[in-house]
Amino acid sequence: MTFFLLESCNVKKFIPEGEYLYTGSEVEYIKEGEVRDFNEVRGRLNSLLPEPNSTFLGQRIGLWAHYKGSQEKPGFINRFLKNRLGEEPVYLSDISATRTEQLLVNRMENMGYFFGRTSSEVIRKDQFAEIEFKAYLPSPYLIGNVQIDRDSLPIEKEMKALLEEADIKSGDRFDLQKLQAERIRIDNELKTRGYYNFNSDYLIFEADSSGDEAKKIDLFLRLKNEAPSSGILPYRINEIKIFPNYSVLEDGGKLDTTIINDKKYIQGNKVFKPHLLDEYILIQPGDTYSSTQSRLTRNRLSGIGNYRYVNVRFSELDSIAEDGYGKLDGNIYLSPVTRRALRAELQGLSKSNNFAGPGLQVSLQNRNLWNGGEVLNLSAKIAYETQIAAGERQGLNSLELGLKADLIFPRVIFPIPISERFSYSVPKTKMSLGAEYLNRGDLYRLYSYLASYGYFWNQNRFVYHEINPISISFVNMTNASPEFEAILDGNPFLRNSFEQQFIAGINYTFNYNQMVDAHRTHSIFVGTTIDIAGNGLNLITRTFGEDPSTFFGLNYAQYARGDVDFRYYWKIDSNNTIATRLFGGLGIPYGNSVSLPFVKQYFAGGPNSIRAFRIRSLGPGTYRPEQFDIGSFFDQAGDIRLEGNIEYRFPIVSVLKGALFLDAGNIWLQNENEALPGGTFSSQWYKELAVGTGFGARIDIDFFVIRFDIATPIRRPYLPENERWGNTFDIGSSEWRRENLIFNFAIGYPF
Repeated sequence: MTFFLLESCNVKKFIPEGEYLYTGSEVEYIKEGEVRDFNEVRGRLNSLLPEPNSTFLGQRIGLWAHYKGSQEKPGFINRFLKNRLGEEPVYLSDISATRTEQLLVNRMENMGYFFGRTSSEVIRKDQFAEIEFKAYLPSPYLIGNVQIDRDSLPIEKEMKALLEEADIKSGDRFDLQKLQAERIRIDNELKTRGYYNFNSDYLIFEADSSGDEAKKIDLFLRLKNEAPSSGILPYRINEIKIFPNYSVLEDGGKLDTTIINDKKYIQGNKVFKPHLLDEYILIQPGDTYSSTQSRLTRNRLSGIGNYRYVNVRFSELDSIAEDGYGKLDGNIYLSPVTRRALRAELQGLSKSNNFAGPGLQVSLQNRNLWNGGEVLNLSAKIAYETQIAAGERQGLNSLELGLKADLIFPRVIFPIPISERFSYSVPKTKMSLGAEYLNRGDLYRLYSYLASYGYFWNQNRFVYHEINPISISFVNMTNASPEFEAILDGNPFLRNSFEQQFIAGINYTFNYNQMVDAHRTHSIFVGTTIDIAGNGLNLITRTFGEDPSTFFGLNYAQYARGDVDFRYYWKIDSNNTIATRLFGGLGIPYGNSVSLPFVKQYFAGGPNSIRAFRIRSLGPGTYRPEQFDIGSFFDQAGDIRLEGNIEYRFPIVSVLKGALFLDAGNIWLQNENEALPGGTFSSQWYKELAVGTGFGARIDIDFFVIRFDIATPIRRPYLPENERWGNTFDIGSSEWRRENLIFNFAIGYPF
């Protein structure tokens, strides 16, 4: 099979006579002086090298697809492969080594390595060619003094103050890229201080290398002579008009004006109450113009969710105030989205717990219920699911019916008025009510009722908060079959986790996500959730002298649960990434609870966990059920979860990506459970980790990812301690493949 693949992707026979396929370039760096920041220099110079055709496992699949699809009468399949995967060939004749040398020298000079040199040599072999470059790096020029050329104008005084905060210091290596970045930084800062018309092109750094010290460059920042007077003039806001229902077709004669806090709200049909909309607008008449306040106002208005377009415009007035400030009028144009929407979705469900099946969801939405941006969502669903890839476990199917209502206010609804003005976005208040019916095959039926009240908001581009001071769920299990009763009788902890289905508490979620910046080389994500339940009910029952283990005759859960999810992404280049994750979760049952409610317990294995083990087939600890049946599905859950993953992601061709991964982890119990021997967490936890590895293929279409992973275990914690490591890797055996090759299908990346 491998030989066939290598032969089928051999492109040598397609290369035209007289042409050489370009296979890449390398640069040998020769240091002729004290080179600074060599890794950065090497990276920026290597980025200038011409790119060859891509390869996967040494094969040029994209190029092969292009050649096959370009033949006379290629056939449907070859045409399809060319269109989807094909790459135009890159020949040596397309590459100019001299041009690349010039680019390398220019980039070296931009980084302070003046009078550097380059050379190149073409290496031809058969019908392939590569280019070897040499770059000679002398000692770089360093920065001497950095100062303002003059400071007689108000804007120049601002520039002088800003330059003191610059990332350019005396003794640094000269770097044109840093100078350009500093001009942009000063431009951005000046725009926050009233300089509406300023532009970074009005700034110039002049270099002077005539000082006493060799290879030292003094820098002088000044305004260009051609900078217009309007560009160096600060502005103040004169008047603000807001159009909450803007349309180019609106009849101006039918518009009414309402004045709130000196701002004019102009609309015909009232679509948004002005006094509520005013809370979102940070710019005020009489304020000095600030690009930051303008941007935040735009973000806050967009965050309401009622407007398709938010346009904040400023127009200059001819007159100038006595204090020398220019004048701006602000106009905010808001174009509403369609108020009501009805949506029906026929779904093919695939969940992280390996349940899959068809579903239908119908939702009705009103996006401005009471003319204050309130959003009402009503949704109903019906779904049938069955457990796939479950091995010997049978009967794991379900029928689910649900009805839910969400009411979201784009502001804080609280008994006591909150005057805090969140600059980046205004917190939203969410109220939810829901009911669900679940028929779990021939095992049991569940009737669930949910209610919550809370707030969520973005603190900035990276930080997200969500807190639900009220979170209530009640689940009533009925029609338990004798088979399921036998499962509960054999595990009192499991029975307790099903009986204590009244959960009332508070939960909080915090996310810090740097992945919103796609250009970052190193990014992290930190997510944590804290969930505490039962304390309020316990306090109430004790205060009124009731039985503290029940509330109105209902057993309730009492626990504290917390998760930490840390991820680190190293973007090696635009196509290759190493992604890692560490997850830790701990649930502590206390009071009248000896175990977590079943819906709050952890499990391991499956497409978003340790992929070499099937869903819920790990743990707790070293526990191993005698046979994999319905009972073991419920048994293999725990109060503690520790997991680590590392994944190398790389391109194969076009939208097809690949991954190599290694997963490790397990779950444990907080308290001893005789029904699950070996499941309790101990100081020897690290000896009870499961480890698996594998390969994945992903179809990544930017906004949608279909993922296929195949994995095999290399450490099984349920075996005797001296037998846990190892795998025979008998790929030719169908029995080995059935037991050791685990296939996972999912939507989206695992982390």
